[in-house]
Amino acid sequence: MNINLHTEVCQLFNIRYPLFLAGMAGGSSTAKLVAAVSNAGGLGTVGAAYMEPAAIRETINEIRKLTDKPFAVNLFATQTSDDSTRIGEVQRELNLMRNVLGISHASVEHVSTPDRFDQQMAVLLEEKVPVISTAFGILPEPFLRQAKEANLLVVAMVTTVNEALLAEQAGCDAIVAQGSEAGGHRGTFDITEHQLGANIGTFALVPQIVDRVSIPVIAAGGIMDGRGLVASLILGAQGVQMGTRFLTAIESGAHEVYKQALLKSTEESTVITKAFSGRPARGIRNTFIKHWEENGIEPLPFPTQNTVTRDIRNAASSQNNSEYMSLWAGQGTRMLTSGQTAEDIVSETIRQALSLCETGKSR
Repeated sequence: MNINLHTEVCQLFNIRYPLFLAGMAGGSSTAKLVAAVSNAGGLGTVGAAYMEPAAIRETINEIRKLTDKPFAVNLFATQTSDDSTRIGEVQRELNLMRNVLGISHASVEHVSTPDRFDQQMAVLLEEKVPVISTAFGILPEPFLRQAKEANLLVVAMVTTVNEALLAEQAGCDAIVAQGSEAGGHRGTFDITEHQLGANIGTFALVPQIVDRVSIPVIAAGGIMDGRGLVASLILGAQGVQMGTRFLTAIESGAHEVYKQALLKSTEESTVITKAFSGRPARGIRNTFIKHWEENGIEPLPFPTQNTVTRDIRNAASSQNNSEYMSLWAGQGTRMLTSGQTAEDIVSETIRQALSLCETGKSR
């Protein structure tokens, strides 16, 4: 096959290989993991959506001590107003889980989730982060304009052709086309029409977006190795974004019981749920998710549900109890490995892709 791995994305983002680390919010994408992927020739990404602005700045400084290569920071570009309309009903149900974990019951009062987006963005602009990526929407125009003026690159994660067109029209430099196989929260802009997000598979989504936009497209969702990279390039993508594949890397910040649950899982283990956060996310089905499937109660909208379940997730983590943790994962978990460094994963992916390009054989 005549496929060149040095694509337009490599030139645009000043990276050696067309491989992005997904911005996994919640602690998995440590500074060491981000820097390792960038040092290996890809583009490391910090999942900073839940981080305090000061912590983002600290992480950026730590990354810069570990690498002089480009990297990205990902934020949630969405309105984060709370809706506590049914909080009493939801808290009573969550208290049943708190009983299991032996933690205090929560009150049924109004929840207030801090909206740090403006302050987070101020840090990214002040620190001149090379690449800013967003989920759940496009970077608001004033920030996008400031990023452009500072010669920073802007990437939007999308799940439909229409979202891709909006991102291109807004002035984004590239698009991550995220299929339904992807783990965690996908980038769907608005879940009003599709309550569990727009669930189009990666290899159906990518060529349809490629055919309708003129900016580079990066494929994401279920891509775990060089075969997925080459297949994405054949479909017209200029690169791939991989998240789940790096969760079991040595540098990953994922909890050890989370890593073990990933390594034991299969392609049948994950489901899309709103139980943890109020927005659809793909994760390993555990007792927490089963409870919500069976009780018939609608989770509160994002970010309120995410806020009211935090104490449960934190307690489960401290107790090494994977049944009440959010075990975000894509559908390719049989291809996960234990004990590999991020550099190993990048190198292995690229070697396999190059072999495929030279011989046309997957093994």
